[in-house]
Amino acid sequence: MASDFEAQLRAASLRVTRPRLAVLGALRDHAHVDTDTVISLVRAELPRVSHQAVYDVLRALTTAGLVRRIEPAGAAARYELRVGDNHHHLVCRSCGMIADVDCAVGEAPCLTASDDQGFVIDEAEVVYWGTCPDCTNQRIAH
Repeated sequence: MASDFEAQLRAASLRVTRPRLAVLGALRDHAHVDTDTVISLVRAELPRVSHQAVYDVLRALTTAGLVRRIEPAGAAARYELRVGDNHHHLVCRSCGMIADVDCAVGEAPCLTASDDQGFVIDEAEVVYWGTCPDCTNQRIAH
């Protein structure tokens, strides 16, 4: 997988660096994680990497389109490798767990606005809020 990441970085005109590879590897293994979690995961592999280096890598990878940043209301920004397909997210109100969900209807932008007001829509960001199965089962058990 490292060679795939190297190819992706080169295709995005980004230098291949150990911190970039470590961040991509962390996100491959842990979807929807916040910056602090990414830093911890990267430091397990590269103990001397700075907070700022990880922030810079996340920004560069997001700008290059290799990583997607999502920001559910009231939660810290999260990062994932699934990009380019305009998928949406389910967020648990209780534990904060996030799961991917494919587009609601058809191809991107997934939803047709009732009034696009002249905009050329190319993406829709939908967040479904609810309670995940584990939290629902805990409520029922009590």
